[in-house]
Amino acid sequence: MTSKVAEEALGYEQARDELIEVVRRLEAGGTTLEESLALWERGEELAKVCRRWLDGARARLDAALADEEETGAGDGSE
Repeated sequence: MTSKVAEEALGYEQARDELIEVVRRLEAGGTTLEESLALWERGEELAKVCRRWLDGARARLDAALADEEETGAGDGSE
């Protein structure tokens, strides 16, 4: 299992690509139960990393849109 610091160091694309590989390996089969469980757990960790990145991006987008609306509403450009 990876540490929290290592997970947070992963960029979105890196986490997504690793998650794709984990899913591919699980779908291909041929792993022991223990290996499958370890892959599943890693996939869950990677999915959380991706979710945090996407949630952060959504918050930044929402903030930018709110700023734009406030600026636009105050200058009579509507």
